[in-house]
Amino acid sequence: MVLAKWAQPLSPFEHYDDADLRMLVDEHPLAWVTARGGEGLEASLLPLIGVYDGTGRLVELIGHLARSNPLHAALARDPAATILFRGPEGYVSPEQAGRRDWAPTWNYAQARINAEITFDAALTEESLAVLTSAMERVRPDPWSSGELGERYARMLGAIIGFRARPIAVAAKFKLGQDERADTLRAILATMADPALKRWMMHFNRSRF
Repeated sequence: MVLAKWAQPLSPFEHYDDADLRMLVDEHPLAWVTARGGEGLEASLLPLIGVYDGTGRLVELIGHLARSNPLHAALARDPAATILFRGPEGYVSPEQAGRRDWAPTWNYAQARINAEITFDAALTEESLAVLTSAMERVRPDPWSSGELGERYARMLGAIIGFRARPIAVAAKFKLGQDERADTLRAILATMADPALKRWMMHFNRSRF
């Protein structure tokens, strides 16, 4: 697999490759970042940008957060973090499956990444640049940080960039891989969420 995985039997939903994990991280960059060590639980939703090697394997995540965020102090004390990504999700009714003898279910995509966090003030500006570039590139008139003028320098002082080095990954893509072909076709035909439908088709592409 992509990185080290926790020892457990693989279900049909746990078969994925580097490209599948990249699709999840790139399309749904807002993730829960939690401190795994110390007392209590500190967690924040933070946008993260994946960095990949020549084979497409995830090698790090780049992000930033406010220096005043309690998560910053927690991870500075102990850099062990758990990062949780969630992709498209939705309830699937027996009505959509066209079968009354079929139980309702919930389809979803998720990834849990154990990582080591390294804070780096020199990375702060780059972390903002890569995030802005990733989010603005699809817009007809992309925004740039230079448009903030003097405010930009003041904002930089209040935040700090970081790198998250993945140590282990456990992902699950529950997207209809276990359904009968006729049931899957019925669900796809009645699926109102285009994003969830696209992901279901991607993970079942070998069946059509």
